[in-house]
Amino acid sequence: MDEDDLDALEREIPALSRIARFAKGLAAIPWFANLGEPLTAGARAVAARYVEALGFPEAEVAILVDWDDAAAAAESLDWHSPAWEAEELLRADLTARALDYLSEEALTLAMTLVADRVAGPARGAMEEASAIWDMTDEAARQLAVGAAVQAAHQSALLLLAASSPDIDAENHPFAAKFQLFEFGRWPVGVVGGSFNLF
Repeated sequence: MDEDDLDALEREIPALSRIARFAKGLAAIPWFANLGEPLTAGARAVAARYVEALGFPEAEVAILVDWDDAAAAAESLDWHSPAWEAEELLRADLTARALDYLSEEALTLAMTLVADRVAGPARGAMEEASAIWDMTDEAARQLAVGAAVQAAHQSALLLLAASSPDIDAENHPFAAKFQLFEFGRWPVGVVGGSFNLF
């Protein structure tokens, strides 16, 4: 390893340390703990902030009350909808910004760590929620866990890109989306004029 390699590694350490701390905290999140429960004022405010920051301020929060509604909403999502495309553009932008602070190898390592640390706790919490709800639809369970993994990935990218001067990390839609998972909810997605939240 030459001097340039050491300098590059030294520049990456702070960002990797932030991701390591974030990844450690993923097991403590109450994944899916409040599905179907009445929405608290705090969660409602975060849901409104999410759709507004994503560019859909007219979208009404639609509370899904059971697994049948959640599964139907998740399975009917158009993966090329305006909301999906808005999230993809944000993800691509944050990825490019994260690469200002990390090499591609380090970014891949960081995202792999996040995915590894979120998948187990989210899957375990989903098993508990499924038992409580007597829900056996494996496809719906996988969609929910996949959504948790995706939200953690997006939040980690935001954390890495937050040093960029024009990123408002606190009011970014990915921050709000991740907070909804921290509230024990599953933000299923924006469809038409509704933001489906379980």
